[in-house]
Amino acid sequence: MPPLPATFAMTIAAPANCAALAGSAIGAMFFSLFGGAWVAAWCVQRYGAQPLRLLPIAAIAAFLCMLAWRQFRRHRAAHAAQAGTREDKRNSRWFNLINAGQWVGIFIAGNVLKNLGLQAWFIPAIILIVGLHFFPLAWVFKARRHVAIGMALTVWAIGYPLSVPLGPLDPVGCLGAGLILWVAALSAVRSGFAVQQSPLQS
Repeated sequence: MPPLPATFAMTIAAPANCAALAGSAIGAMFFSLFGGAWVAAWCVQRYGAQPLRLLPIAAIAAFLCMLAWRQFRRHRAAHAAQAGTREDKRNSRWFNLINAGQWVGIFIAGNVLKNLGLQAWFIPAIILIVGLHFFPLAWVFKARRHVAIGMALTVWAIGYPLSVPLGPLDPVGCLGAGLILWVAALSAVRSGFAVQQSPLQS
């Protein structure tokens, strides 16, 4: 059987690729907002609740979220077409279970650390648990980017308390977690832009 023409092959692959780009964009929106929350927490701990210092953080988070929204809007039809399929329902179930496990883990860690008199380690524990929850998400969504995010957050959670002056109480922990999530958001949007441009270049 002769090979399919390139244009026909791209037409077949387009819906799946577009749905994946829409999914990446949704993740990027969450990364933008949660990253902004972490960086804002660092800013408040370091400088106090000063609106002029928090404004640039909000602007960066909003800009990244806007870029991700534009990518999602471009491909939302493919995302809607995939919704309700068996694979989509399976992924949604796993996503909800993993996220519920993350919050349960944070709750348990907070109580255990409090009872042990180790409240100072609560922020590193949160970052560690958030990082670990990306590994099963990578398996569910077949997203290598999630593995990289999980590794970065896990290494940061373990490493920064041992290498900064204030240990686990140092505000830099929140800053590092936020920047990791912002880089992840930017990476997702940039990858989507590169995929969109490749057919034009070819």
